[in-house]
Amino acid sequence: MTRRTATINGLKEISMWILSLVILVPIAMLLLNSVKNVPESAAMSLKLPTSFHFDNFMTVFKDGKIFSSFGNSLLISSVTSVITIITSSMAAFVMTRNRTRLYRYVYILFLIGLIVPMNYITTMKVLQMLHMINTFTGIILLYSATFIPFTVFLFYGFVGGIPKELDESAVIDGCGGSGLFFRVIFPLMKPVSVTALIINFLNCWNDFVLPLYFLNSSSKWGMIMTMYNYFSQYISSWNLVSAAMLINLVPILTVYVLGQKYIISGMTAGAVKG
Repeated sequence: MTRRTATINGLKEISMWILSLVILVPIAMLLLNSVKNVPESAAMSLKLPTSFHFDNFMTVFKDGKIFSSFGNSLLISSVTSVITIITSSMAAFVMTRNRTRLYRYVYILFLIGLIVPMNYITTMKVLQMLHMINTFTGIILLYSATFIPFTVFLFYGFVGGIPKELDESAVIDGCGGSGLFFRVIFPLMKPVSVTALIINFLNCWNDFVLPLYFLNSSSKWGMIMTMYNYFSQYISSWNLVSAAMLINLVPILTVYVLGQKYIISGMTAGAVKG
């Protein structure tokens, strides 16, 4: 390795560390403020607390809304992700195996869904007519419809790289349409499926707009809406707000850490094979 190459690699490493600090410093501040008292947390500094107040987390947990909101977010995000992955993978499989003009137009229609904004007034009227406003069913279907275009885009490129000979072999062995897809094709989609699961789960968990408009009852709120209400209620107690934020980060970090190795592989596989 030449001196020039070593210097360039060293500068790249330093740059990566600096960029990492942009993310790590706020998290460190959040961790420290969550175990401080009220006056120290109001300073928003990186100084160690004079005494650690782990009881801040107990104070937050005593609020029953945190547990119910956590369950609501978990339910909505999980069911939405499952529905989106199953429907999108099946749609992508059908469109890639039938390269006709009709299915090409259908795929373009899905792509239009990536850029066309939602009409909230019309959507609200439709949900009201179906009696799904302020219900878990309504918000789950709404999230699924919102995430399906992007998920179809991911699956479409990936499925295009799966050889059609596998379909023929499965049909010869006696597989029907559903057996062909769920026993042969879908297991091969693991990288892109996990990628879509993580992206849709995190987008659903962190979303603020749709619950604000379509969930009027606080008993059905997820963590983000409860956090917003919690912030306005304890705006002078940054230690409690920081503790609540850390609780909200736990599932997000867990899902990302467990599936991070699939994100790049799933995204790049779909991009290359498409």
